[in-house]
Amino acid sequence: MATTSYWADHYAENRCTAEEAVALLRPGQRIFIGASCGEPQALVRALAASAERFTDLEIVRLLALESTPLTRLVGESKTQSFNIRSFYLGSAKPKRLAPNLRFITPMNLSSIPMLFKSRRMPLHAALIQVSPPDDFGWMSLGVSVDITLAAAQTADLVIAQVNPRMPRTLGRTFIHVNDVHRFVEYEEPLLTVESPPEMEAANIIGRLIARLIDDGSTIQVSPGATTKALLLALENKNDLGVHSEYITNGMMHLVSKGVITNRLKGNKEGRLVATAAIGTPDLYEFLDDNPSIDFQPSDYVCDPAVIASHFRMVSMNVAMAVDLTGQAAADAQHNNMFTGVTGMLDFVRGAARAEGGKSILMLPSTAAGGQRSRVVPMLNDTAVVVPRGDVHYVVTEYGVVNLFGKNLQERAMAMISIAHPDFRGELFHRAQKMGILGPERTLSESFQGVYPVRLEKQIDIDGQIVTIRPAKPVDERRIQEHFYSLNKEDVVARFFHEKTTFVRDEVEEVSQIDYIKDLTLLALVGEIGFGRVVAVAEYLLLPAKNVAEVAFSVDHEWQGKGLGKLMMCHLADAARENGVAGLVAYTNPQNQGMIRLFRSLPYKVRTTFEADMVHLSCRFDEPR
Repeated sequence: MATTSYWADHYAENRCTAEEAVALLRPGQRIFIGASCGEPQALVRALAASAERFTDLEIVRLLALESTPLTRLVGESKTQSFNIRSFYLGSAKPKRLAPNLRFITPMNLSSIPMLFKSRRMPLHAALIQVSPPDDFGWMSLGVSVDITLAAAQTADLVIAQVNPRMPRTLGRTFIHVNDVHRFVEYEEPLLTVESPPEMEAANIIGRLIARLIDDGSTIQVSPGATTKALLLALENKNDLGVHSEYITNGMMHLVSKGVITNRLKGNKEGRLVATAAIGTPDLYEFLDDNPSIDFQPSDYVCDPAVIASHFRMVSMNVAMAVDLTGQAAADAQHNNMFTGVTGMLDFVRGAARAEGGKSILMLPSTAAGGQRSRVVPMLNDTAVVVPRGDVHYVVTEYGVVNLFGKNLQERAMAMISIAHPDFRGELFHRAQKMGILGPERTLSESFQGVYPVRLEKQIDIDGQIVTIRPAKPVDERRIQEHFYSLNKEDVVARFFHEKTTFVRDEVEEVSQIDYIKDLTLLALVGEIGFGRVVAVAEYLLLPAKNVAEVAFSVDHEWQGKGLGKLMMCHLADAARENGVAGLVAYTNPQNQGMIRLFRSLPYKVRTTFEADMVHLSCRFDEPR
């Protein structure tokens, strides 16, 4: 458009009411409405009030809370005033969304700006909300840059609601007065979204995720994560950075605690980068003129190549369901429709490509008050947002699994192991019926047992992080590999005779456990899901005497480092917590390592000889 000699004159000459601005729209036009919490509510109300004047307006927007429900007017209008086009990548299961399913246009957030810029979807008008102009005539899009900037830059007619409550955010957020056609000055509170309701399952998930995130990581978090869960996951970390679709209240709290510094991102260091903000008035005040916040449009923020350029990029997204093969669905939540408006797939792929990156999907194990499993046999009637080949880490309150590089049987076993115990039997039998679990598999007690997360711990041995945790059904192959890696002397010490094969049925007895009567602890080094087992410690309850027999094996290269002693103490503590009265062990007299290991326990140890074996025993009520 032609510019005037002075921007202030253009602004003054083109001020009008919302009703006057909406009167400029014509039947049959395609109208963009500002996204997310930046929705220009006064303009939307005026548009809705004049609905009977229009025919065949196409409303283009992201899925929204709809402070003024235009979708309802579609059904009520007898003049066919509106057609709605909502960009959304999800399954639209909530009841408030389901009636409007036909309006949804599935797209990744990173692709929408090009749809406008290329004029494949030309916009006749854009209704946006901005902050008041500064001394140079620049207005900020505030909390909603996302796809709004591209719409404002390409629409034939731009109408701006000028709201003093819109924070002046920095980055690529500005549009000049001379590029806007009409100005509607109207002050009102911005749309706000409270954090999702707190759930104990979400808080447990937060604690589990904490172990996956290293200091100095760059994070993206979907709005569906509760503030408390986010704090539990991250509040003890150092020098985190943010490159995310949305800034939320949880991120604001982490900045205030000094956890988020953005110093080590590897891209736009020192800046928290996002495309929009969703939260409360406190968050919007925090964003106002904050030089550490850099808002960018979604075609930059959600570009997988840009995401992958960050150091240790970690994407954390809330999924609504994951099937046994790893496919993930994402719904908007009933209290927060923005949750499903996502670049989830962009971040999943970008994070996986980043140096040291991780892609994490989070989901509580059940829905509908515990009546429905979120781990399902197959996503047949729900839109798949993340294909199975892109899913890496999946976390429920029952544990963490890494599906990357796993075959369908391994995936099914992994997903069943982190499903709610009430649904594992059904999932197991459905998996066998589907052919993704072999007929030789049995529903052992380990599938029904609740994985004892409390027994997980990490230690530093010679500068290498070692994770000690209970075995899971998915560890079967890695335990097998550990036994094959033992030298001849260690095999004899563990199994009391020479042995060269460790078939699946035998290893299954080690990995398929119930965590109470039968417990196996593993020591692993390396990435979760790909870690190498370097030690195995087991106890098996002998019910007649309520004592547990223990057995150990430690890789030769890890012997003499104190690992066996740590695992013995951990195993004894777990047995005592489970109501076991004491421990026993059988070994040959030459196995001095095992004898010293047992005698290191803080209990009175009895030593007797039976044939050519040494019998060691202790009771937990007899401290040394």
